Amino acid sequence: MEYTIFAIVAGVTVLCICVELLAAVIPLLVVLTFVPPEERPALAAVLAATDSSRRLRLWPALRVAVEARRLSRRRRGGPR
Repeated sequence: MEYTIFAIVAGVTVLCICVELLAAVIPLLVVLTFVPPEERPALAAVLAATDSSRRLRLWPALRVAVEARRLSRRRRGGPR
């Protein structure tokens, strides 16, 4: 009985980890396969302006775009 409960908890934990990893990787795969390389910086700038998801910030170009957007908002004196 104890092993069954342990197996269920371990299975649910592994499932949650796999779902989180897929949720982080799928957007990157879509960008790398469908967005031409010359348009990726523009896409990063658009995503930086519209989304604050931590998952998307794993993408280096988006991380740079988010920082640039924050810096420009600070210079203008706008809200963070």
